[in-house]
Parts: sequence; structure tokens; C-alpha cells
Amino acid sequence: MSAPPLAALDLAALLCSRVCHDLISPVGAIVNGLEVLEEEKDEGTKNFALDLIKKSAATASAKLQFCRIAFGAAGSAGAQIDTGDAEKISRGFLEDDKTKLAWKLPRVLLAKNRVKLLLNMLLIAGQTIPRGGQLTVEPIGSGDSMGFKVSAAGANAKVPPAVASLLAGEAGEGLDAHRIQPFYAGLLAKDCGAKTAMVMEGEAVVITAQ
Repeated sequence: MSAPPLAALDLAALLCSRVCHDLISPVGAIVNGLEVLEEEKDEGTKNFALDLIKKSAATASAKLQFCRIAFGAAGSAGAQIDTGDAEKISRGFLEDDKTKLAWKLPRVLLAKNRVKLLLNMLLIAGQTIPRGGQLTVEPIGSGDSMGFKVSAAGANAKVPPAVASLLAGEAGEGLDAHRIQPFYAGLLAKDCGAKTAMVMEGEAVVITAQ
């Protein structure tokens, strides 16, 4: 089934809502920490608040850098993006005490929409392992038409409902800020002339675009 038309303004609004949703938590924590610094006199509590502010600011910065390329214009039309830069921002955004990233792509310049597709695949893969685990990025083919394989292995990894069809460009009913991102990834894949798939391989979720 083909995806129903989605107005450009609706797509932009839903993507903006998605980005704002990701930033609300760390920015809110910064605000709360600043309030504690203003009101508290206990040095231990103030130090805790300052540490919270530092960590939350780092998280917000990492998310903004990732979203700038994953959803933003990322340069002029026809621009290319270094996969080394993509690796750096992906590590800052996705890696923590529970989740690790194995990046096996060569360092090359690729068309910006192809790199944006990869980042969106990583974002989807990360959401399939809410308790953390291992994310692995591998190339499919080489050169300007390089495809990608992203694997997510972790406790209770599973393919979320409707995500595979959204990746295939089937919007269905009720497209909202939570569902827009995999649908957007499907649009990027189409623009790159790639076909996507999302399946379980053993206990790991595997997303491919080629």
C-alpha cells in the first residue's frame, strides 16, 4: 500500500515536535538545577545540582548535534557528509553506560541524505533496545551507493509495531510525532534509491538499507 500524501508543513511540524520531545528532558533538568542553585544554601545539594546541570547540558548538546544532521539541512543541496563526523555525533548521542556502538564503516564522504538515512536507522535501532546493549553499523557495498546494516542486540530487543511498514513508506493512520521519524527515514531511503528492511535475526533487530 502506498503512503498517503503528507503535506510539507505537516511533515515539518511533526519533525519539529519530535526534536522538541527529545530536548525537553535535558533542558528541563538544566532549569531545575539552576533553581536549586538559586534557592539552596547547602553546599552538598548545590554541588549535586551543578553536576546535574553539566550532565544535562552535555546531553542536550549531543542531541542537538545529532538532530542537526539527522533532521536538518546539513549544508547546501548536493552537500556531502564525512562518515567520520557521523560516527562522532552518533557516539555522543547514543553511547552511555548501557549502550555501546561498534562502527565498522570506512571513513568516506557520502551524499548528505544517505548519511541522514544512516543516522535515522541508528535512532530507530537504539529504540529497540530500551535496556541498552550493542549497536553495530556495517557497510553494504561501497562507493557513493553504499548501503548500511544496523544491528541492535540487547535484552528483550524487538521490532516495534508498525515501524517496519513506516520505514517502507506506508504511513497508515494516525501519523504523529512518535511515528514520524521512521516514516521520515523511509522518505530518505526512497530519495537515495534504497530499499529498507527491519527484521529479527536471532535475538537482534537488524535494519538494512541498500
